[in-house]
Amino acid sequence: MPAVRSVLVVGAGAAGCATAILLAQAGVDVEIVESRPEFPETGSGITLQGNALRVLRELGVWEPLQAAGYAFDSVGIRAPGPHAPVVAEIPDVRTGGPDLPATLGVPRPVLARLLLDRATAVGAKVSFDTSPTHLTQDADGVVVSFSSAADRRFDLVVGADGIHSWTRRAIDVDTEPRSVGMGIWRAYVPRPADVVRTDLTYGGRCYIAGYCPTGPDEMYAYLVEDAQDRSGLARSEQVATFRDLASSYHGPWDEIRESLGDDTHVNYARFEHHVVDGPWHRGNVVLVGDAAHSCPPTIAQGAALALEDAAVLAELLVAADVLDDELLTRYATRRAPRARAVVEASVQIAEWMLDRTPPAEADVPGLMRRVSTIVTERA
Repeated sequence: MPAVRSVLVVGAGAAGCATAILLAQAGVDVEIVESRPEFPETGSGITLQGNALRVLRELGVWEPLQAAGYAFDSVGIRAPGPHAPVVAEIPDVRTGGPDLPATLGVPRPVLARLLLDRATAVGAKVSFDTSPTHLTQDADGVVVSFSSAADRRFDLVVGADGIHSWTRRAIDVDTEPRSVGMGIWRAYVPRPADVVRTDLTYGGRCYIAGYCPTGPDEMYAYLVEDAQDRSGLARSEQVATFRDLASSYHGPWDEIRESLGDDTHVNYARFEHHVVDGPWHRGNVVLVGDAAHSCPPTIAQGAALALEDAAVLAELLVAADVLDDELLTRYATRRAPRARAVVEASVQIAEWMLDRTPPAEADVPGLMRRVSTIVTERA
């Protein structure tokens, strides 16, 4: 039988729902608490590499996800300038195996809804507008106090509450994310007919101008700039800023700009990174996903790493008879080198761009190949 009977998962994102699904399927009593008051129905898109798709298939959501998203197997490189020609098309590695596409673009709310619905279907309980406020550990587990519910005891608490994790701080893990020096604008827009994969343009007013199709009719477009304070902008100002930055780029970008309206969903986020040193747990509280590590999206591996964390943690818990320090230490020992390699590679690519390192010295293709080799192996 599994090493745990009752588990609290803090956070209903990809890592939290994946952990809940795998444990609930094994007969564990799982509850997810989410601080947001309700399920988000709007959002941008997400790029999922094959190793993420491999875990999503194990979670039982691959078929509806494939139907909702847009699969492709290469990346295009466009030159800046008025004609924006495609100067290279690079085959992507199928890191999830030959029977899965290399990449799937999908709307974030669709992925979130599929995972949450699957979690409840296999027996996990979900409470929105609920946050833990205090953790007390003893020999029998963890007593959790909540913002809007009575105290309850669990065998294990899983902190899946993101890059600025409350759980990480509650267990006195002092690792905090550091700024990379870049920020990213994302806009959710109609898909031009000639956009059939991710194309990247380096140069111009931004470090990267790119897009990823997420369905038959939609995609998200993104622009990477120097990190700056973009808070306080009204929606119309966000759209105007995105349109202005995008004016440096052409090809499909001309149609993207024309499609922008005052109601276009646009958001801005800074690139940050961290990896927790040493064990990812304290007592019977353990971290997964962005709570344990984060990276800029220069390699599009953040969600994949989070899903892999969930799969490995659940595998160890289900296979063991007893929850102890050795088991949770083994989880971090198994995951940390892989996470650190991907985080360091993602940050290195960002630093090369920030430093304007010449392509002859910045071996981005070689670095990407090394990461692909790492993540093709099962977590």
